[in-house]
Amino acid sequence: MNKVFLIGNLTKNPELNNTGSGIPVCKFTLAVSRRFSNGDGVRETDFLPVIVWRAQAEHCNKYLKKGSKAAVCGSIQTRSYDAPDGSRRYITEIVADEVQFLSTKAEDSAESNDGVFDDLKAVDENLPF
Repeated sequence: MNKVFLIGNLTKNPELNNTGSGIPVCKFTLAVSRRFSNGDGVRETDFLPVIVWRAQAEHCNKYLKKGSKAAVCGSIQTRSYDAPDGSRRYITEIVADEVQFLSTKAEDSAESNDGVFDDLKAVDENLPF
């Protein structure tokens, strides 16, 4: 069985391209923190390349941006190619079957309200409710 579930943040804006036959493909890198701290007490982060195809690729490009939080469900795939120097290179990436947007461009821009609520007064902390 080859199944992976990840939750993390995009390290940069997604890149949308089309294959030679016109199929949309979106690539982004997801920063995922490990569950446990290392010997120095630091939680390390893995930076995992994610590939998304077709309509989901277009949605990722439209709604995600650098810093967006996303959940990815998919499989791990390894491929290889010959580099210009003649060496064989290997790439391991996540091929996403599903991407859930846990924060989006719209939510991120809503958080920066451009001063719309600046004139509201603070609520009295002594209120009983």
